[in-house]
Amino acid sequence: MATALKIVDEDGADALSLRVLAQRLDSSTATLYRHFSNRAELINQVIDHTFGSVPVQADELRGLGWEEACRAMATWMFENLRSHPNVAPLLLAQVPTGPNALALREVALQVLLDAGFSPSVAIRCYATLARFVLGFAIQLNGEDPEDAALAEVYGKSGENSLAATAAVAAFVPVPLDEEFRFGLDLLLTGLAQQRSRHEP
Repeated sequence: MATALKIVDEDGADALSLRVLAQRLDSSTATLYRHFSNRAELINQVIDHTFGSVPVQADELRGLGWEEACRAMATWMFENLRSHPNVAPLLLAQVPTGPNALALREVALQVLLDAGFSPSVAIRCYATLARFVLGFAIQLNGEDPEDAALAEVYGKSGENSLAATAAVAAFVPVPLDEEFRFGLDLLLTGLAQQRSRHEP
C-alpha cells in the first residue's frame, strides 16, 4: 500500500489506478487483480492504510473523558490527512470500511456510549465529527496562511460600504489550524449540550 499511497501523495487522487500501480511496481495489471477486484477496492485499502497511522489507544482515550478523547481523535485524523492531503478527496467517494477505519470508529463510538450518549445521538456525534474533520482536510491542498490577496479584498471592503467586513479585515486570513481548533471547540460544546439534554 505504500506505493499506492505514494502515487496519491505525488500525483493526486485521480492518478491512482490498477494500471498505474502495476507500472510503479513493475508488475502486470492482471497480477494486481488477484489482490484487488477493482479500483474501488484499491482505494479502500489505501484509505485504510492511512487510517492505520492514527495512534488509537482505546484504554488511554477512554481515560481522557469523552470531550478530550474526541478532540484527540479529531486532531489526529486532521494531522494524518495533512500528511496525505490528496487522500481526503478519496474519502468523499466512499465510506471507509477497512479494519483500521472500523477500529477507530468503534473506539470513538464506545467513548461516546460510555459517556452516556444514547446510541442514536452517539452515531450522529461521530458522523458530525468525521465530516467536520473531512471538511477541513479537503481544504489542505489550497492552504495558504499568508494569503495576502484575501486580506486585501477584506481591506478594500470599506471602500464599498461593507462596514462589518472591513471591521474584521485586520484578522484575515485566519490560519486553517486556528479555524480548525476554534470550530472543534464549538462543536464539542454543542455535543456536550446534546448530552445534557438526553441525560435522565
